[in-house]
Amino acid sequence: MLKILMRWIDSWSTPTAPETLTAENSKIQWLRILPFTLLHLACLAVFWVGVSWFAIGFMLLFYLIRMFSITAFFHRYLSHKTFQTSRTVQFLFVLIGTMSAQRGPLWWAAHHRYHHRYTDTLQDPHSSTHGFWYSHIGWFLNEYNFGTRKEVINDWLKYPELIWLDRFSLIVVLLTAGGIYAFGEWLTIIWPQLGTSGLQLLVWGFVISTVLLTHATLCINSLAHHYGSRDFDTEDHSRNNLFLSIITLGEGWHNNHHYYAGSTRQGFYWWQIDVTYYLLKLMSWLGLVWGLKPIPARVYEASKIRQARKQKKLTTTGAHTIQSKESP
Repeated sequence: MLKILMRWIDSWSTPTAPETLTAENSKIQWLRILPFTLLHLACLAVFWVGVSWFAIGFMLLFYLIRMFSITAFFHRYLSHKTFQTSRTVQFLFVLIGTMSAQRGPLWWAAHHRYHHRYTDTLQDPHSSTHGFWYSHIGWFLNEYNFGTRKEVINDWLKYPELIWLDRFSLIVVLLTAGGIYAFGEWLTIIWPQLGTSGLQLLVWGFVISTVLLTHATLCINSLAHHYGSRDFDTEDHSRNNLFLSIITLGEGWHNNHHYYAGSTRQGFYWWQIDVTYYLLKLMSWLGLVWGLKPIPARVYEASKIRQARKQKKLTTTGAHTIQSKESP
């Protein structure tokens, strides 16, 4: 029990992550994931705290701010280094991302780098070959994926503030929840017309918002490897999915990303909505970020070649079908 308590407080108190996935370390650790379970159960509190327009608005705003921090800074910045920024902006948005309750930023980036290195193989932390539910939530509930794989994020270990956020991410989450509750209580005093309260804002603005944010992010690991279209030939099961792109601000163009992960932009074409990229572009005009990495011309050439082959195959198949019908 003391070991589990220490893991809740300091995630680096655990030994290094196991090298291989086994029947033992793949089991769900029900006691350790108690905070994750309680977060979901807390959604039922909506029946007691009621609802207000302010609470709904706060929920959506906090969802979007944290989703951007996850997609832009946890993913495109920490995991892939597709742009550059100052240490201050780096810390600010990584801190906001840590408020998302998706573990620490270095843990997140390390596992994602492993995902790209071994996509849809047995060594992939959330391989789709293990089934939908494992790739969605089962993978981070076990011992195998609990530890931060420090060997693949050495480039970020020089920042003590990032190490602190990674080790004590749960403390950041709890302080966030407490801050939202205090904000709601303050609003009842200075602006009672809003019809909200500390508990209502905590449930809608933190609990429900965080649960929705968590599962939207996890859908990229699961749904985006099962449902959607493929613009590029990759050796994995990645798919492009418009719906997922909308709810994750552009992460749903997953087949694009797995074909070329070095670009800041994941919606490779103008019709592929990528809100995260638009916001990063705006930030670059303001001087907050710079060095946004473009999509190479060879990527578009590869897409054209694939489309040409696909069209040729369809034409050939159609011609054979017509010949078969015309045969006596």
